[in-house]
Amino acid sequence: MSTAAARGLSRYAHQRPDPAHDVLPAPYAGFRRPDADLHQGQGSRCCDRRTQGQAAEKAANAVGLLTLVAGQDVEPAEDSDGCDGRRRIARGTVADRIVSTVDPDARHIHKNRTRHQDGFKGHASFEPETGLFTAVALTSGYGTASHEAAVACDPLDGEGGESTVLGDSAYGTGDLRMRLEADGHTLVIKPPPLRRAAPGGFTIDDFRIDAAVGTATCPAGHTVNLGQVRADGARTAQFKRVCTGCPLRERCTTSRTGRTLNIHPQHELLTAARVRAATDPVRQDEYRRWRPPVERAIAWLVAGGNRRVPHRGVIANNIWLHHRAAALNLRRLINLGLTRTSTTWHLTTATT
Repeated sequence: MSTAAARGLSRYAHQRPDPAHDVLPAPYAGFRRPDADLHQGQGSRCCDRRTQGQAAEKAANAVGLLTLVAGQDVEPAEDSDGCDGRRRIARGTVADRIVSTVDPDARHIHKNRTRHQDGFKGHASFEPETGLFTAVALTSGYGTASHEAAVACDPLDGEGGESTVLGDSAYGTGDLRMRLEADGHTLVIKPPPLRRAAPGGFTIDDFRIDAAVGTATCPAGHTVNLGQVRADGARTAQFKRVCTGCPLRERCTTSRTGRTLNIHPQHELLTAARVRAATDPVRQDEYRRWRPPVERAIAWLVAGGNRRVPHRGVIANNIWLHHRAAALNLRRLINLGLTRTSTTWHLTTATT
């Protein structure tokens, strides 16, 4: 990628402005500017300066991109402050890493542990009964502001009254659940799956967490105190000492020092959501009923090779996504009976 950035810089290197001689752009290099104040000469001078300014801006952008690409994967060598020029490959991945010199706005996205891609995140709000998109957005692939649960709040802010909100596990965060329930919405959101510390072992739902008292009890009956509340509201329970000699240890942890339990700030809310999803047949049926129309809408949105964005940058592709959703809505309305007479649009309601 550094090679591609260097090639981009070489395109503008020969157009670098010389402040001492006020050199014309490359096609006119070596010629002296006329001193006459003719209208034609003034126009040429303005055009040349504008072209030169544009070239200088492109060259500066290419230099900045090369600097970012070349420096984001290296760090000062051990026992070096970075001023002596000694560098080494960085350990880990830098935050907000640039992955493309063609589109610097693109980012590396992990949908899960096995599926990842480079690009942007697309978000869609869909009304399954009518088959219409109510909101779409395209955001960067990095940062908390681009998380599905963070973007989901905006389409619902303008909704009047109570609604039934359906969503997959990406929208099952505690913060979003708390906000939607406070607004009076009914949630049919799939909870994120729990990770087991050992294959076939216990999850956090097998522990008894009493946040009011500040204790946690493991499946073997050992009780420990919860740690102090951290800045993000989370707490931990250290079972390390009581894990020694425990007959259930192989099902609880693979750590040599014992089990450490991380308690989410909205632990009770998330636990209740998992219980409802597993035991409430009404919500299970509703989720199964409306999931296929939503998946079909996403298939419409990306059909015809439109999973690949046609433009560069977040702004241009966000506009394109809105236009595509609007076109799909228009097609859907025509299929539902939308007609035009003179200057008026009419939607023929279905009759039974």
